[in-house]
Formats: sequence, structure tokens, C-alpha cells
Amino acid sequence: MIPDEALRPRAVAVAVGRAGSGVVITAVLVYFYAVRIAVGDGNPFDYFGYFTNQTSLLTSLVLIATGTLAVLGRPVPPSLTFVRGIATAYFLVVAVIYNLLVPGTGSAPPWVSALLHIVFPLLVALDWLLVGDRPRLPWRRLWMLLPYPVLWLTTVLIRGVTDGWVPYGFLLPERGIASLIVHIVGLLAAIIAAGALVWTASRSRGLSIRAAERPPHRA
Repeated sequence: MIPDEALRPRAVAVAVGRAGSGVVITAVLVYFYAVRIAVGDGNPFDYFGYFTNQTSLLTSLVLIATGTLAVLGRPVPPSLTFVRGIATAYFLVVAVIYNLLVPGTGSAPPWVSALLHIVFPLLVALDWLLVGDRPRLPWRRLWMLLPYPVLWLTTVLIRGVTDGWVPYGFLLPERGIASLIVHIVGLLAAIIAAGALVWTASRSRGLSIRAAERPPHRA
């Protein structure tokens, strides 16, 4: 057993790392959005219509909140950690789909794509796997992975029919109903599979770095 005094510096390091990475990714999203505005392509519904951008923003805000609470010596609500688990599952899907199925697509500069589709998902996944400060996620709540992507898909499909814009080619209405059903079912199945991995990882002790469970208490 590692003494609490030895764990406190790790708690601070983990908390600062989480909050810092969240700030960096948020800054990158804002920067690239500003670039798009500068070239006359600043429609926020298009920019944040990408699942990658939505997931990146959601995860960044969650990491900033959890990191800040830990640095302040306050407990992180289980609900916030639960949302972090969901965001981690989404990021696994984002990384796999982009790197294996549609590599090199999109309008973002290569360094932005690498950061959002490789570096950040890897850091988020390793954080969840290695830092044992998360409770066991209940299997009965695995279904809660689905409402958000279902809402996103519904919005995207409505836009595809009404104004012709979709963030990814496999969601184009002209591909036909059969193709859309196959891709939608496949995407939702991938999300559940990624969630099962995240839920399973929540039952591991990590590398005995139970940092955020024991934040430094301020006088």
C-alpha cells in the first residue's frame, strides 16, 4: 500500500494533466474554428456537426472540470466520472474509424487531425486504463452510451435530407436506405463494444495510481 503522502503529488500531477490537456484541445478547436471563419466557412452547425469535434469538446470540458476539482481538493462527483467513461468510449470509436476506415479525410490540417484522432484519444484511453481513480461502471447503465449518438445521427440525417450536408460520406442519403442502416447499426454496435471495454477497464486497479481519490486537502 502506497502512503497517502506519496500519492498526493501524483494526484496533483494527474489533475493538472487532465485539466491541461482539456484546455489545449479546447484551444485547438477554437483556433481551427477561427481559421474556418477567416476563410468564410464558419457555420457552427457544420463545424460542430462532426462527431470528432463534439466528442473532443465534451471530453475536454469533462477533463477540465475533473482536474480542477481535484486540484482544489474537492471530490469528483461519480456522475462526472461516468460521463468521462462515456466520452472515453466515444473517443475509442473516433480513433478506430478515422485511422482504420477513413484515414486522411477531412479538411483539418494534418497536425489537427493527428491531435484529435490519435494523440488525444490515446491519452484519454490511457488515463482511464492506468489511473485507478474511477468507480466500477454498472453494466445496467451501458445503454446510456446510445442516446447521444442516436440524437447526433438523427440530426445529421435530417440535415442530409433537407440541405444535403453530412459530416461523413457514409451517411449520404443517396447511398440508399440499406447502406445507411448498415452503417448506423455498425456505428452503434461499435460504440457499445467500446463502452464494454471502458466498463471492463473500470474494474481494474490500474497501476495503483489512485490519484484523484486522494486529492491533497487544503487547510
